[in-house]
Amino acid sequence: MTVAVAAAPASAAPYVAGAPGAGDPFFPFAGNGGYDVQHYDLTLSYERETNRLDGRARIVARATENLSSFNLDLRPFLDVESIRVEGNAADFTREGEHEVVITPRKGLDDGKKFVVRVVYGGAPEPVVDPDQSIEGWIPTADGAFVVNEPQGSPGWYPVNDTPLDKATYRFRVRVPEGREVIANGVLAEDPVTEDGWTTWHWYEDSPMAPYLATATNGNFELDFDGQLGGVPEYNAVDPTTRVNSASAPNPALAWARLNDAQPKAFELFSEVVGAYPFSSIGGIVDWAPNVFYSLESQSKANYWRIPPLSTVVHEVAHQWFGNAVTPETWPDIWLNEGFATWAEWYYDEHYNGIPAQDAFEDVYATPADDELWDPAPAALEGPEQLFHAPVYDRGAMTLQALRVKIGDDAFFEILRRWYAENKYGNVSTEDFIALSEEVSGQDLDQFFDIWLRVPEKPTSW
Repeated sequence: MTVAVAAAPASAAPYVAGAPGAGDPFFPFAGNGGYDVQHYDLTLSYERETNRLDGRARIVARATENLSSFNLDLRPFLDVESIRVEGNAADFTREGEHEVVITPRKGLDDGKKFVVRVVYGGAPEPVVDPDQSIEGWIPTADGAFVVNEPQGSPGWYPVNDTPLDKATYRFRVRVPEGREVIANGVLAEDPVTEDGWTTWHWYEDSPMAPYLATATNGNFELDFDGQLGGVPEYNAVDPTTRVNSASAPNPALAWARLNDAQPKAFELFSEVVGAYPFSSIGGIVDWAPNVFYSLESQSKANYWRIPPLSTVVHEVAHQWFGNAVTPETWPDIWLNEGFATWAEWYYDEHYNGIPAQDAFEDVYATPADDELWDPAPAALEGPEQLFHAPVYDRGAMTLQALRVKIGDDAFFEILRRWYAENKYGNVSTEDFIALSEEVSGQDLDQFFDIWLRVPEKPTSW
């Protein structure tokens, strides 16, 4: 005789504190456990002269376990004034480098959709990475250059700061009259000016990893009237932008670079990889002389200076590789940078008649004792290596070597399926190896070990 015992409802399970981190190998306390964000609604006000940022965040999330408390990430230079959960005031404490521990009035049941409102403000500071690069809300002469990879988002808004938790975003950003704000997505309505302040309203309707959000602001020349393949194009150029600190401002060159490479890269990757994944595209060319890098912010790449054509191509390629298809963890960043670097090579092959294999051979000529070969792209030893040459160049070489090994038909099928099957999701190196073996019908374990994991120059594969 068998006695059936009814399972206890999920709500009968004990309530627990959500994990204080998402468990990334390089940034274990970035992100949080116990919930999934669906949407961020950010209302911001920024005055550059006083470097004062005031914010109100409305966050819509769903509990993934019974929660007695949960965390958001927010840097300590931004003070929290109040937090409400489901309309009720919630207790909160600050812990660690960026944890805000929130205890709602009553527990949140697994599967429950809930709303968090955070009122906060302060003087934003750049976030410094292990490699000494900076990100977050970075003040410029006339506004702020806003980029986040890999851990800058909590420097300007409360967030579940993990690439695993993508969400939609709405931005309402108020700046002094005469300054512009360019954020992700489409301009939801015309800017409104009142009492010496202008409010800009943007909406990103596709899932976005937190590090790809932007709200760059300052004095810009704007061109919001174009389209690429039916997709609205929003471009902005700082009239003081230049090639480097020793050169004169040259916004005309910035416009020429954007208008040359951006449409051609859009067309090429749409054809080769798949339809462009987002509801807008564009570029923001600022003058942020202390940043030293550009970033593929979703739908609106941020350039810290007048970019070379190759950089524009690189950042456009990221909209497919990195933004739509995003690594699960930071050690797999070669899936972003290696792919975008290879895309530069293929762009030259397609438009300029320079085979990608020529670029491969040029890089392969690098001596065996050069730092290009160590660490291997998928065997990084720490976060300070995330943006080193192996991730970019050796990552790109891996793809070109694979292309030669399995042939163009299989290789481009892999790219198309990689994008189509993972769009708006997260992936790993193991996922890419599995797809490559499935499509090619070959055992590629040794090939990928040689290229991605062995810290020395490959000699045969």
